[in-house]
Amino acid sequence: MSQAPIPYAEVIGDPIAQSKSPVIHSYWLEQLGMAGDYRRAQVHSDGLADYLASRRADPAWRGCNVTMPHKQAVIPLLDRLDPLAARIGAVNTIVPEQGLLVGYNTDAPGFMEPLAPWLADAHLLRMARVMGTGGAARAIVAALSDAGFLIVLAGRDPAKARALLDELARGSDHHAVDIAHFADPTDFAFDDRQGLFDLVVNASLLGMTGQPALAYDLSHTPPGAVFYDIVTSPLETDLLARARGAGHATVDGLAMLIGQADHAFRRFFGAVPPRGDADAELRRRLLTPVPA
Repeated sequence: MSQAPIPYAEVIGDPIAQSKSPVIHSYWLEQLGMAGDYRRAQVHSDGLADYLASRRADPAWRGCNVTMPHKQAVIPLLDRLDPLAARIGAVNTIVPEQGLLVGYNTDAPGFMEPLAPWLADAHLLRMARVMGTGGAARAIVAALSDAGFLIVLAGRDPAKARALLDELARGSDHHAVDIAHFADPTDFAFDDRQGLFDLVVNASLLGMTGQPALAYDLSHTPPGAVFYDIVTSPLETDLLARARGAGHATVDGLAMLIGQADHAFRRFFGAVPPRGDADAELRRRLLTPVPA
């Protein structure tokens, strides 16, 4: 009797060599003792349709994560979208379900996961200052809005920020501003923050290796805020280092990366990945340079 093929998932993009997803999923499969594999696949834009057609016919294929530049381009090629993915307008996880290819967005819940300890408390007001209006900001704005945040969205083009808020944020009290607004010091006197939760999010590429640092003056942030930077290279961005030095709590980009992978892994392999204490070893592996 022939042996059943090993189930596998993969991450697709162009380029794809930089993806850390195989490290995460392979670690979880190893820890659970599960038979499975997770791979990288470089797929060019003109090869997306052929890729999905071939994988649809492969019974061992459990799905794929989707990274740039394909998160929007795959949508017309899918049979169905999860409501959250449809609302955000981006897919980062594709799963075969009863013969259909279904698109999900796990970036939004993955982003929110490390904020859970703070959001377990009731707040009179939750305010988020979000820097950036690109693809990542779409998922972040939708997730924060659903969690009851009042959002100040900052971008180089305030009109684009306003349009993004109008499209994705629930309610009408959100504000769009020029990102340069946060670069200069302010003498604004913050009121009593008892019962309030303040969050600052860098959802832009600023601060990433090869990019200029995000120009954000800390005087725009009340005491006791949380700073969250989704950049993963470097992990300790200038923004996080300055915020931590000023006494603010910080969340780094690996938290979102691991969080979104958790939601995808459950759909691919039908199992809950080991977290908690296991996250420390996973982080160590993710930060270990790959030999050339």
